[in-house]
Amino acid sequence: MSPYLRHLPNLISVARVLLVGPIIWSLLEREFTLAICLFLIAGASDGLDGYLAKRYGWSSRLGGILDALADKFLLVSTFVCLWWLGLFPWWLVLSVLVRDLVIVIGGTIYNFRIATVQPEPSLVSKLNTFLQIALAAVGVAQLGFGGIPDWLIQSLIWAVMLTILLSGVGYVRDWGRRAQASGERAHD
Repeated sequence: MSPYLRHLPNLISVARVLLVGPIIWSLLEREFTLAICLFLIAGASDGLDGYLAKRYGWSSRLGGILDALADKFLLVSTFVCLWWLGLFPWWLVLSVLVRDLVIVIGGTIYNFRIATVQPEPSLVSKLNTFLQIALAAVGVAQLGFGGIPDWLIQSLIWAVMLTILLSGVGYVRDWGRRAQASGERAHD
């Protein structure tokens, strides 16, 4: 097997980042069928890069960061578009943005002041990402085709909010504990 293939998951993550522009354009131009197709491609590529990284041992710190950034860019931009189009409430989009900013800023500070951050999403964070993807997909499908029950959209909105709060608090708690433990080791 070619040694260059180990970079394939990273290239797939970069391609997913590049899909964000066309997805935003298709949403704002109300080309919802195209948006759904691109969203499905992005979702499949997310699964594929994770599978390849785990199956063949092609995981890397860069890959973990690229994968997380691709997810963030895609989801945040989709949520902003769906708010702009009148489907999502502003407070949901703001909560998604604030959580991601807390994670990115906290991770950056931790990385530069305490120790190298290895991207390790918690189970509740993975659930949050899954629910955000499900909500974004249902939102795009509602705009494109209609017929999605309001109770389903509302249930997903509240499930996303709950996991935003739980995962955000979890990250702050975990990094705080690690920083405290690191500080105590430094004073010993």
